[in-house]
Amino acid sequence: MAKEFICIVCPRGCRVIVDDQGSISGNQCKRGEIYVKNEMTNPTRILTTTVKTIFPEIPRASVKTDQPIPKGLLMKAMEEINKIVIDKEMNIGDIVIEHILNTNANIVLTKEIKRKEERK
Repeated sequence: MAKEFICIVCPRGCRVIVDDQGSISGNQCKRGEIYVKNEMTNPTRILTTTVKTIFPEIPRASVKTDQPIPKGLLMKAMEEINKIVIDKEMNIGDIVIEHILNTNANIVLTKEIKRKEERK
């Protein structure tokens, strides 16, 4: 049975079909073919979420993985992230968790955390 994917690599959103023999069609660029092959063998995602802080004016700060992690690890990664409470000032790009779940991905801050009087 053929399987259909919507490619998310670029804004085109190609409908890519993989037939019973594994032939790929419908992609308008090579990136779509690579995306579908990865989706079929080892789907990965960038995880974006928030982490708790001790700062009343910023109770949660946004974070993300700095590279994709296996889709099957997303919920376990969230369990680890939910254990964290940031208790110091940090800058965008600072590592909150290094090599989460023994992957090469780090959880990095995407929002600056500064005390209210120091923020510009």
